[in-house]
Amino acid sequence: MLIQNQDSLTETQLDTERVFDGILLKVERDHVRLPDGKTAVREYIRHPGAVVVIATLPDGRLILERQFRYPLRRSFIELPAGKIDPGEDIEACARRELREEVGYEAARWTHLGTLHPCIGYSDERIEVFLAEDLTHVGHQWDEGEFLEVLSLSPAELDAAVASGDVTDGKTLSALYIARARGI
Repeated sequence: MLIQNQDSLTETQLDTERVFDGILLKVERDHVRLPDGKTAVREYIRHPGAVVVIATLPDGRLILERQFRYPLRRSFIELPAGKIDPGEDIEACARRELREEVGYEAARWTHLGTLHPCIGYSDERIEVFLAEDLTHVGHQWDEGEFLEVLSLSPAELDAAVASGDVTDGKTLSALYIARARGI
């Protein structure tokens, strides 16, 4: 294993200040002591965490969604995902997001792992779940939420990744985690 118990690269927080306190995101600025004893400033975003769901239909197709993402001013194809509410269990969040966004419930759930999508500027973590034995029950979109539900075979999804039609980082990472586990 590559991780050491005592990490010689650790930076120690000396002080912190909240620079921005938004609805979803919080921006912090910390002064830290570096491993060589010098100090530096670290600015980063605090995020409540999220889930992403790899939902598979009986024929092997995967459920995806196409959604407009404002920061990049365009639509993206991505796996169903969403923010963890305060105090919410991660599997309960995955179940809620699958139902709300794409209208499915799953009989079998497997937690596949955790990914950290933006380690240079955010503490966000995304919990990856596999959802199987799906039943369509109808979506429950939040107010102001608009998306299209898609289903793609693994070959179609591979082609969409290869062509650059799927570029969402959490989707690509979650699919990689699933493949590494033989799914």
